[in-house]
Amino acid sequence: MHLIDAHQHYWRTDRGDYAWLRDADASLQRDFLPADLAAQRIAAGVAGSVLVQAAATEAETRYLFELARADRSILGVVGWVDFEAPDVAARIRPLVRDGDGLLLGLRPMAQDHPDPDWLARPALDAAFDCLQEHDLAFDALVRPPQLPALQQRLRRERELRVVLDHAGKPDIAHDRFDDWAPRIRELAELPKVCCKFSGLLTELAPGMPARALDHWVDHLFACFGPGRLIWGSDWPVLTLRSSYAHWLELARAFAHRHAPHALERIFSRNALAFYRPRRAPDFLDAAGDIP
Repeated sequence: MHLIDAHQHYWRTDRGDYAWLRDADASLQRDFLPADLAAQRIAAGVAGSVLVQAAATEAETRYLFELARADRSILGVVGWVDFEAPDVAARIRPLVRDGDGLLLGLRPMAQDHPDPDWLARPALDAAFDCLQEHDLAFDALVRPPQLPALQQRLRRERELRVVLDHAGKPDIAHDRFDDWAPRIRELAELPKVCCKFSGLLTELAPGMPARALDHWVDHLFACFGPGRLIWGSDWPVLTLRSSYAHWLELARAFAHRHAPHALERIFSRNALAFYRPRRAPDFLDAAGDIP
């Protein structure tokens, strides 16, 4: 089976713009670069990955372009721009130009915004217009309280390609399934919304077994089906709970239970069809449409 990792990060701490790292677990407060993952990625058979921003700066997005130019396994970059900036279109256009095909999408770090309704604000309209003008994807990094605002936004942005990062970051540790599940079901009714099958292990409380995810994963497959779920590792954040190989093995077991004939979709084709990278891996001539 061909494998694409649709969600991973690299960072170099001396760049100084990873504000969230100051409060993160000490194990994450170091550099994580392509050489640190290469052996694990190759051993797992992952042919390429989508590199996702980890700092709220345009400078970091340009740094990720540099990494992608030096490492062909990086298929493209999901970057950052200030969605509320009055000149947001003038900020996005140079990133598109300078990325020269590497910029696949944008991700504001909405989960950190104090206003749960932020994504629905009219002040963000110009940013979303520009995303669609340049055929860029939108990575929605939100928590359950922000899902209603995301849904409001997407009802207005019917043509936007959007993927929900980490299944909307459900509060699995406190078993708040009912706060999350109905909103996921409503969001999944919008046909252009995909969902990343990623980031779930780190939502477990310390000591919780992986089988505690069963109920949550069942719901994701019931709502999105194999045609709109996209596997990602969320490495190196993943290392807080597990190894790259273990999460891949666990995710494959979940997917095999729910959709044994659609593993290629979940673990590669859906990612390629959603992000449309110019730098396609060798095993495909073209991404094609999501089946």
